[in-house]
Amino acid sequence: MSTIKKTQSKSTLHARNKNKERYDLRSLINVEPKLNECLILNKNGEETIDFANPNSVLFLNRAILNYYYGITKWDFPSENLCPPIPGRAEYIHNIADLLSESNYGKIPVGEHVKCLDIGVGANCIYPIIGISEYKWHFTGADVETKSIESSENIIRSNEALHEKAKFRLQKNTNNIFRGVIKKPEKFDLTICNPPFHSSITEAVKGTQRKNKNLTGKKITETNLKLSGVNKELVCEGGEIQFIKQMIKESLNFSTNCFWFSTLVSKQSNLKGIYKLLERMKPTAVKIIPIGTGNKSTRIVAWTFLTNEEQKEWRDSRWKK
Repeated sequence: MSTIKKTQSKSTLHARNKNKERYDLRSLINVEPKLNECLILNKNGEETIDFANPNSVLFLNRAILNYYYGITKWDFPSENLCPPIPGRAEYIHNIADLLSESNYGKIPVGEHVKCLDIGVGANCIYPIIGISEYKWHFTGADVETKSIESSENIIRSNEALHEKAKFRLQKNTNNIFRGVIKKPEKFDLTICNPPFHSSITEAVKGTQRKNKNLTGKKITETNLKLSGVNKELVCEGGEIQFIKQMIKESLNFSTNCFWFSTLVSKQSNLKGIYKLLERMKPTAVKIIPIGTGNKSTRIVAWTFLTNEEQKEWRDSRWKK
């Protein structure tokens, strides 16, 4: 395996992130009037929203998608995760930069660029951003039928997204790529925001810590509303086991995909991931820190393609 390459750590958002500056709350309220009801004053007397309130976060994200991305219909079941849009955009922009590094400094754009989103969820956020920013075509996979139906509805409900994403149900919860990637199907990249807790108890404690950081108040389990259904947050063995399974399966699809990738939220998991990747012997591994405000996270990406295979891939798929 080639040397693992790391980019410098960073806390600021990507230069192409539409929300790298402070929110223009007045403009956001114009497209989502309900957001006005969620305004509070911070300790400096400035207007902001209550990020510990799920409704506030939902209305903010709807406003961001409408104002910055032109997405006017974004509805999904209330029990599913409501993701922070700027943080999700960070993944897309940084993985686009990785494609650029593999393509003589030019980001491949257009519907001929195929992205597989493992665990697309009910909110369909990665396809929305990837289509809006780079016009990529997405395949979203999930183990939940309701999540697939929700994402399909979001695509149908927004003209800008029509026919630019399709979805596949992963019928075997023990598999990740098996049953989803069809040989000799090709994907230019795969992305994943894996479940990061090993149990509901761990997920509850994590959400309590998050809410305490946001409000300064301790939130007990009895009054806690855990946002996100079980399979979005929890899997056996947690984040590390999910990613290890993904890496093992990726070897079976080594020529089906240029770059495999995943978010890794827990830095302590990197050692085990490095060790397994060394055994799998990819030709390149990249560790890409991404800026998501106060939270530290990173992308791990790997490819099995040789230099010759990479050149053939570029010439046949990205010179369009």
